[in-house]
Amino acid sequence: MGRSPALTLALSPRRVETMNESNVRMIEPGPPPTSKQVEAWMGQKAFNFWTRISTWIAQSYPQVFTPEWLFGGKKHGWFLRYKKSKSFCSLIPEKNRCVILIVFGADERAKVEAIRPELSAPTREAYSDATTFHDGKWLCLPVSNAATVRDVQRLLGVKRRLKRG
Repeated sequence: MGRSPALTLALSPRRVETMNESNVRMIEPGPPPTSKQVEAWMGQKAFNFWTRISTWIAQSYPQVFTPEWLFGGKKHGWFLRYKKSKSFCSLIPEKNRCVILIVFGADERAKVEAIRPELSAPTREAYSDATTFHDGKWLCLPVSNAATVRDVQRLLGVKRRLKRG
């Protein structure tokens, strides 16, 4: 099978993203992407999940997090990190999909095991397949439906208790 040609997506007059089989992330250095650029990259459906999660975090943890755009280089690209004293989660804009990264420490993994039966089958499978490093279990979860959004909310509740006003 031949390689597909690289596709180019113009996000602004000054900013162009390139995508091929191995590049689905926003990898151009420079200023962080705008909301419009993220939406154009992800597509409307994925961006709606992005918005639902970020709005839920803001409402569930008022004045706790200040989201911060970080650039992980050409390999990892841009991601939006939520962190207070320790990492909470990162939203990763990928081409036509929304991904969330949650790292669970040892104590948190025990709590996830307690709620695991309540999670959807795809989330349970992704959690089982997630790699455990020295700093925790790294769950990189594509968010593509309402069930996964609910799972994300449950998993983030394990990381930090809800602080609804």
